[in-house]
Amino acid sequence: MHLIRGLPAAGLLKGGQALTVGTYDGLHLGHQALLARLRGHARRLGVPTLMVTFEPMPREFLAPEHPPARLTSLRERWRFLAGLQLDGLCVLRFGAATRSLSAEQFAGLLAERLRPAVVVVGHDFHFGRGGEASAQWCAARGAQFGFTVDVVPPVRLDDERVSSGRVREALGASDFGTAARLLGRPYSMRGRVRHGHRLGRTLGFPTANIAVKRRRVPLRGVFAVRVSGADPQAPAASAAGVANLGTRPMVDGVDTLLEAHLFDFAGDLYGRELEVEFVARLRDELKFESMDAMVLQMQRDAGEARRILGV
Repeated sequence: MHLIRGLPAAGLLKGGQALTVGTYDGLHLGHQALLARLRGHARRLGVPTLMVTFEPMPREFLAPEHPPARLTSLRERWRFLAGLQLDGLCVLRFGAATRSLSAEQFAGLLAERLRPAVVVVGHDFHFGRGGEASAQWCAARGAQFGFTVDVVPPVRLDDERVSSGRVREALGASDFGTAARLLGRPYSMRGRVRHGHRLGRTLGFPTANIAVKRRRVPLRGVFAVRVSGADPQAPAASAAGVANLGTRPMVDGVDTLLEAHLFDFAGDLYGRELEVEFVARLRDELKFESMDAMVLQMQRDAGEARRILGV
């Protein structure tokens, strides 16, 4: 899959892309239906598929004090999209200049710089300054910009529309079963293990520390997890463990960190990319009276996680 940062110069891309535009946070079943429609158009026309997405997410820029909980980082979306056979990903920086573009200006830029033959959008798609243009506006006006528009209806599950908001609600309620059904896969986070303060190791619970590069996460607390990527010989194999997702109040932490302790594992994980699947929530993240009290609770957490995971 080819990565394009920013809109390319006019005429740089061969004309006739099958294009979709959106945030695509989570890549849930509704998003997957859009991408399946996109691939269908690409096969019919014999052209590549291309997604235009934004960093930061528009609502992160527009409401910085209360951004939506992000389901996927850009790196995680990249991984999923490569598996869904997308040919190209165009990442546009969303800032004051992008926000100020009118619908006419934005559609004109897409036509001039990306030269799509067809644009696939969801029924609730809005774009342009203040979200002035809807999917229906795009469908009615696409021809004047040289492309056709396919508006994909919502995907429904349990008689409700599948959406990123529903996934966030399920995760906020620790309903991982519903989240998995909406996503079409278990909910997970992925990242590269970095060096930490080695506090867990001194306490008998060595952890793989993964920086969480999101303004807000949909989960916080202590969880029973399954972790893949620990074994370089079998990267898809999963190991049972327990993880803390939070700011580590016992060491006055500020940034959100994902710390995963893998049961019965003694290898070196530094620099390795791990995927942490959340299975069950055990408790809130707490600040204890002492390190001894924290270790005692960690032992309880590990025992409960082992029971849930059957190890």
